[in-house]
Amino acid sequence: MTTKLPTTGAPCPSGPPPAPPAEIRASTELVFRREHGRIIASLIRLCGSFDRAEEAMQEAFAAALANWTDRGLPANPAAWITTAAHRKLIDAHRRERVRREKHAELEHETMSPTSEPPPDHFQDALSALPDDRLRLIFTCCHPALNREAQIALTLRTLGGLSTGEIARAFLVPEPTLAQRLVRAKRKIQDARIPYEVPAEDRLGERRAAVQAVIYLIFNEGYLATSGDGLIRQELCAEAIRLARMLCDIDAPEPENFGLLALMLLHDSRRHARVDDKGMMVTLEEQDRSLWNREQIGEGLALVEAAMRRGSVGPYQLQAAIAAVHAEAETADDTDWQQIAALYGELARIEANPVVLLNRAVAIGMSEDLHRGLALIDALPGLDHYYLLHAARADLLRRLGFLSGAAEAYRRAVALTANSVERAYLERRLAAL
Repeated sequence: MTTKLPTTGAPCPSGPPPAPPAEIRASTELVFRREHGRIIASLIRLCGSFDRAEEAMQEAFAAALANWTDRGLPANPAAWITTAAHRKLIDAHRRERVRREKHAELEHETMSPTSEPPPDHFQDALSALPDDRLRLIFTCCHPALNREAQIALTLRTLGGLSTGEIARAFLVPEPTLAQRLVRAKRKIQDARIPYEVPAEDRLGERRAAVQAVIYLIFNEGYLATSGDGLIRQELCAEAIRLARMLCDIDAPEPENFGLLALMLLHDSRRHARVDDKGMMVTLEEQDRSLWNREQIGEGLALVEAAMRRGSVGPYQLQAAIAAVHAEAETADDTDWQQIAALYGELARIEANPVVLLNRAVAIGMSEDLHRGLALIDALPGLDHYYLLHAARADLLRRLGFLSGAAEAYRRAVALTANSVERAYLERRLAAL
């Protein structure tokens, strides 16, 4: 995904400055996407303000575009930008004559952005500090914020996505998304939410919220809840990137690795999920030669490494289920009995209706279609969930109960908001 960078806006006596070469802009945008979370987290720690940190970072990237166009890329672009952004904060503090207690800290940690800092010195200084991104992601996912605000703030700060990009990804008007961000930042300020990693006794609950936000971002990209496209790859990629970051900064937690494995294994099937006409292709019907074997290999290794730690959680179990599918060379080779057993373990940890629905399908495929159908029909609270009716329709079709299958497909079609999924269900219905 391409992130728009600001222009410098500086006057030039000879007319507007020439546009930076494409390779300079591309390199700058790459640094922006790769280093945004680390730099913005450091700035927020220093100034205590989301808005001031974002403004300083935007100005630093604008300066980078202008400077690097004239002088070429520095040896350490991230260090250059971080130093420039710190200097912007110092200038803002001087102008506003506020937050004097932070001034000495900023002066101490910052060098002149016009000269390139020695890379070794810069890295040594960073390594002496705890990773600020961990504090920032826990702040973005504080329980005082609602889930929509948590997602938007995480993508805006740690992901570096623009307000417009996030709004388009979630199919909401940009002003609506902007208001969510404003309210979230105001809530953090007014409620004096601390910029910190929570205490040990609250770490599990808050970590679970962080993982849930990342997985919700991925799910919206993997299976769009509405609109004309089945997949929004930019959201999948961003969620995977955030999960990698979480594994890096919170390495002792095996569920982080389970989450990353789960998303990699699902995303490995991306190119097989939609045909050349834009039609959805189910897992059973997919051309498995199109699956990304590199992602599968990494996902399988992550699942094994996480489970060896002896603390198995729901993301690891879901990743293990995805791994069973990934290891099957054909749909007929799928070990449904193992999948049913894994769903049984998952149901013991979190027996929510969706888990129980998937377990029922796996039991139907591994043991007896009638039993799977009976388990589905006994599930409460899912009558308005289209995938329940789609699953019923599939089992009824396999059993030869075509009129019942047709009725279930009609119900699923009526409840489906995504046009690609609806078209698939309509094709199934027409085939009956």
